[in-house]
Amino acid sequence: MNDYLSMLFETLFGFAALFLLTKVLGKTQISQLTPFDFISALILGELVGNALFDKEAGIPEIAFVIILWGVLLYLTEIITQKWKRTRAFMEGSPDIIIYKGKLIRDTMKKSKLDLNHLQHLLREKDVFSIQDVEYAILETNGKVSVLKKAANQTPTKHDLKVATHDVHLATTLINDGEIIFDNLKEKNLTEEWLIEELHKQDYSSPKEVFYAEYIKDKQLFLLPFTNRGHKRFK
Repeated sequence: MNDYLSMLFETLFGFAALFLLTKVLGKTQISQLTPFDFISALILGELVGNALFDKEAGIPEIAFVIILWGVLLYLTEIITQKWKRTRAFMEGSPDIIIYKGKLIRDTMKKSKLDLNHLQHLLREKDVFSIQDVEYAILETNGKVSVLKKAANQTPTKHDLKVATHDVHLATTLINDGEIIFDNLKEKNLTEEWLIEELHKQDYSSPKEVFYAEYIKDKQLFLLPFTNRGHKRFK
């Protein structure tokens, strides 16, 4: 009977500790699992499960395991937030697998993505033909984001008998106050051009911009740093 009571208290403690850990780490650790997050969740569950059924392990041991693993995950999150260049290494980076309607074979091979799996991912986005896709991006959580060709977007311009125009993929030029120089180079843009565009919209420095998005033939889209605080959304 004492063994069952001990297991009851340890289970309740493990449940409460894991619940608290998910609150501390934030929603993205649960809703958008990267491969690293998935493995972390499996290991954490295994560690807690083993501690529960180990007669020599009690609440202090379970608490130690959860706290230690939680600290490691939290430190990883802090590192990727503070030093953005570590994100690609720690969390991976999105890959373009369809570019201007063409499959990028080497990127698919690198991501271990075969054509059947890609078609499955596209069907989850209500896309049943690769011909309808202008761009497709394999995200770090294994899902695919799709930008359809202009004639196949909803509502389709084909149905409305409206002339179609070329579509362009949006490119992030500033993220959290830092210029993404690789993206600037890819779009044949210069830092001087970017600073000039910021000045046109009354920003004196990239550090004042939380997010900047570039789409060809459109004005540079800028978002400042905005904090909600404890205010309610209206």
